[in-house]
Amino acid sequence: QVQLVESGGGLVQPGGSLRLSCAASGSIFSFNVMGWYRQAPGNQRELVAGMSSSGHITSYADSVKGRFTISRDNAKNTVYLQMDSLKPEDTAVYYCYLDVLRQRSWGQGTQVTVSS
Repeated sequence: QVQLVESGGGLVQPGGSLRLSCAASGSIFSFNVMGWYRQAPGNQRELVAGMSSSGHITSYADSVKGRFTISRDNAKNTVYLQMDSLKPEDTAVYYCYLDVLRQRSWGQGTQVTVSS
């Protein structure tokens, strides 16, 4: 069983930055994929960014390319999402995920609100 604990959400003005963190514990194998989805009110959950445990494979939603950066610290089983140049349309609940052995685990979600 895997547990994911997110932190770092909050309220920020347009153009500002936030850094999300997600720490994993439990049955984590050396090869996995971690990343972030988000869900705005009335919208489906969408992939924001993901990264393999090796760091060699990354993916980003087109809407965040060039503004968001995903990174990992495997020694701490933690994935980060650095969000810069935030826009009001980035407002959503951000969920951390971990894929291992064809099973996906989710964090509880953290609210990000971009507003002046």
